[in-house]
Amino acid sequence: MHIVFSQFLISFLKNFNFSKIKKNFFIFIFFALFSIFKNNPAEAKYASLIMNEKTGKIYYQKNAHTRNYPASLTKIMTLYMLFDALKSKKVTMKTKFNVSKKATLRPPSKLGLRAGQTITVRNAILALVTKSANDVATVVAENLGKTEKKFANKMTSTAKKLGMKRTIFKNASGLPNRGQLSTASDMAKLAILIKKKFPEYFHFFKRKTFIFNGIEYRNHNNLLASYDGTDGIKTGYTNASGFNLVASVERNGQRIIGVVFGGKTARTRDRHMVKLLNKYFLTHPRKPLVRMAKPSEIPTNRPKKITNQRVIDTPKINPLKNKLVFDQSTEDWFVQIGAFKNRLNAHKAAKQARNAAPEQLGNLPASLQKIPFVSDTNSKTSLWRVRFVELAENQARSVCAELWSSGLGCIPLPSN
Repeated sequence: MHIVFSQFLISFLKNFNFSKIKKNFFIFIFFALFSIFKNNPAEAKYASLIMNEKTGKIYYQKNAHTRNYPASLTKIMTLYMLFDALKSKKVTMKTKFNVSKKATLRPPSKLGLRAGQTITVRNAILALVTKSANDVATVVAENLGKTEKKFANKMTSTAKKLGMKRTIFKNASGLPNRGQLSTASDMAKLAILIKKKFPEYFHFFKRKTFIFNGIEYRNHNNLLASYDGTDGIKTGYTNASGFNLVASVERNGQRIIGVVFGGKTARTRDRHMVKLLNKYFLTHPRKPLVRMAKPSEIPTNRPKKITNQRVIDTPKINPLKNKLVFDQSTEDWFVQIGAFKNRLNAHKAAKQARNAAPEQLGNLPASLQKIPFVSDTNSKTSLWRVRFVELAENQARSVCAELWSSGLGCIPLPSN
């Protein structure tokens, strides 16, 4: 398609009544722009790979060698570098990393560190694995590499040594940068090698929660809670990358690494990964992805309805009177952010929630619905209710945990 279009434009320029100088100038401009767009993908591209970790046999691949934006999968290499520093005894788990002003300015996901503060290596690892904290990624880079740019150069050179020939890193977090690219094949290699070289640290990728300064953060890797045998490894999301995931799963001695780039939403990405893993696992019969949902796990209060200047409590509800069985691969859940006095505030709340939990909500559209409401003075009015719908149960809980940690209202509930 690129070739056909370029031939058409050249033919057009040759036949159009331009001076020779103008023709050459426009041809030069065209090829300059063509080269930029060709070598710098502007939107997420789908890619996937499923392989046996022990044998290296590839069961399935699609666009596995196509360069895409890794987003927070980048942090796997950041952790590789940190694990290497631990193993070589350059740092210990108790080493305190200094937090710079530059690190604090990184956008979410983040811990909200303050300049001059410190964070231990152990907490930095857990923050990168669970919260996928961009501020912490910069802290690690600056403390190990003096500057994030120098650290990213070291990440790239290490990647080349590991055989990740089509990977380039420009930062330690995966925040948007047109030059930061990788492939499904390279990320699968990294997932295998980080476990092989640092088995004593790989268990961190299995951590479902992390408590820092009294706030609990949940791992964005939803498969840890919903897919039997999952023991890592990392998710990633930016607008340009779509929803990415590297997963490590073991069943009956068979270990499989799965990679998906460019998912439309976190849930569809997870479903697609599960579908691929199920197809290539040799265990029969497969274990159903079912667990008992405890009534105590569901909050009994709806979120407080926030108006412009006041908070209105809504009646208590009891969403689960009896124990129910939920198949996490199919059950629809939603999270409710709140109800607001006008549509503009509702939009702002949805955007705020999306920004606070980008790797879970990303570009997922919010459901805004106008609902009747009777105030304390018995006057009838309307509120705008904000929800994010069609989530898996574990994803809904994880989203709310992240929003709560950011000081936002949220409640996870089943759709029916």
